Amino acid sequence: MSNFDVFKKNSLLFAPMEGITDEPYRLAMLKTFPEWDQFFTDFLRVPTVGKINEKLVHEHYGQRIHANPEWRKKNSFQILTTPRAQTLSVVEILEDMKMHHLDLNLGCPSKKVNSHLGGAYLLSDHNALREVLKTIRTNFTGHFTVKMRIGYRDDKTFVETLKLIEGEGVEAITLHARTRDQLYKGVADWNYITEAVKHVQIPLIGNGDIWIVEDIEKIFQQTGCHSVMFGRSALKTPWLAKLYKEYVEDDAHIDETFLLIERKNYLDMYFDALYKEYKEVGWADNLILKRFKSFSRNLFDDYENFETIRGRFLRSESLAEFQDHLAALK
Repeated sequence: MSNFDVFKKNSLLFAPMEGITDEPYRLAMLKTFPEWDQFFTDFLRVPTVGKINEKLVHEHYGQRIHANPEWRKKNSFQILTTPRAQTLSVVEILEDMKMHHLDLNLGCPSKKVNSHLGGAYLLSDHNALREVLKTIRTNFTGHFTVKMRIGYRDDKTFVETLKLIEGEGVEAITLHARTRDQLYKGVADWNYITEAVKHVQIPLIGNGDIWIVEDIEKIFQQTGCHSVMFGRSALKTPWLAKLYKEYVEDDAHIDETFLLIERKNYLDMYFDALYKEYKEVGWADNLILKRFKSFSRNLFDDYENFETIRGRFLRSESLAEFQDHLAALK
């Protein structure tokens, strides 16, 4: 069995998400909803040409996080790379930074990324995948994990891929239970997570359609996975880890009416924390508003008239107007 100890069993992980989990966002979440056990950078796209910029790598992780030993424990670094990219150079920088945990993106379904032989494409080319894994594992002494889908076009090499990844020294696997071609359509099939748990001896982290507290209980019981990772559901309910630990670990009754009332309090906490962190790094109000609008697409589904509410936020012409709508929310 692996000595993987980045996070304990039954951990709740906030997924790496492009354009979202930058340093200000992760710090806001870390300070406001510390019940999340681990956070990840959005993927750093490893360049194919040009000089690797060490400063860029450091800033992608976050200078403030890197300087704080306690924050570093809960923040991991993800990269997206290809066989032609300068993987070795980036890994050497991360090694010099004494990065404790590196995750490789094998799940991105973007056509552009896949056309350059990165992300989920590597699941379809085992020779290229093996080359990338060897480059990382040979030169990185910290913990090394991957985040993958069940396949590219289909699931025909699913088990073979799992075995290859484990055989190259990867210490844990996060599995999004869809193929690349499925994108986010339909419902993630957790049976693949159950199957993966049976075929590998390293920790298997479940991912895909884990929306509410009851889903967390269900996926642990149904699949036997080590931990769970949340992407779109973490954007919909950024305090989901808090709910789970308060209501389930304390064996308390979940009152849906109470949760809706609490949602307003949590929304205030969420946007206030984000505002402070974005201002800390010098963001202008118009940039903060743009980011807030993108978040608001996910946050109001539990309200009865959610489309009307969401529309108000999306039509806000200033940050002040957005904050006024938030203050008026019942």
